[in-house]
Amino acid sequence: MFIATLLCNPATPCVDPALVDSLRNAWGGGEALWLCPDVAAEFPLEALPENQWQVWEDLQSLGVDLIVQPAATRRKKMLLADMDSTMIEQECIDELAEEAGVGPRVKEITARAMNGELDFDGALTERVGLLAGLPETVITQVLDNRITLMPGGRQLLATMKANGAYAALVSGGFTAFTARIAATLGFDENRANTLLVQDGKLTGKPSLPILGREAKVEALEQITARLGISEADVIAVGDGANDLGMLLRAGSGVALHAKPSVAAQCEIRINHGDLTALLYLQGYAQDAFQHTLKG
Repeated sequence: MFIATLLCNPATPCVDPALVDSLRNAWGGGEALWLCPDVAAEFPLEALPENQWQVWEDLQSLGVDLIVQPAATRRKKMLLADMDSTMIEQECIDELAEEAGVGPRVKEITARAMNGELDFDGALTERVGLLAGLPETVITQVLDNRITLMPGGRQLLATMKANGAYAALVSGGFTAFTARIAATLGFDENRANTLLVQDGKLTGKPSLPILGREAKVEALEQITARLGISEADVIAVGDGANDLGMLLRAGSGVALHAKPSVAAQCEIRINHGDLTALLYLQGYAQDAFQHTLKG
């Protein structure tokens, strides 16, 4: 048995009941269940539709995401999340680069690295090198003034944790940022690279070894083993090429507003919805969402 989910950006509701009924009838699906009026609906299917991706493409032009997945295993016990452009709306290193006056150069490297055009370790080393001499205090300034949370993140964390899930933030960015974001949203642990500091200024070098694509896969392996759960119990979310390893290994790998080369390799692609999409995918209705972490 499979579940087809249609969802959109909650800020601009556009999932039409007539659209849901039309698709359900065309695919011979069961009764539709509305998880949130005009935002998310689902219905069961006996088999995977042959024209799934053609319909997906048609719906993209309407601002609607379509996901078809096995029904039995969609409620997960662990969230494994990327940070930059996933749990937050920015790339931290790009924001630091703006403060250092090298924004355009660093943004270009970041974009190419996230699209898989550059080696991640080399790209990170080059970008960090351009930050040499920047006062350490700039990190706090960037966190306070330039970083914003991706919509839906608080509900995602609070709801999954209220239902017993574990949450890990694993980033190719920096611990100075993941520590704050993890604490703010309620992640159980965070892993990232460390920006080396000497005499109150960035040295222009990251600590070694660099946490990149393989380190995210290692986090998936290590944490699931420690918790005694399987990789199938994990929902992972990310947007860049360095996330692909964990996205393809996790039970549900969600490409969220991802680079085209990344999304093309993932079965679950969210281009319009926000982070609450990860709750709808697991069958949580809006009235089951938690908005704050329980003590």
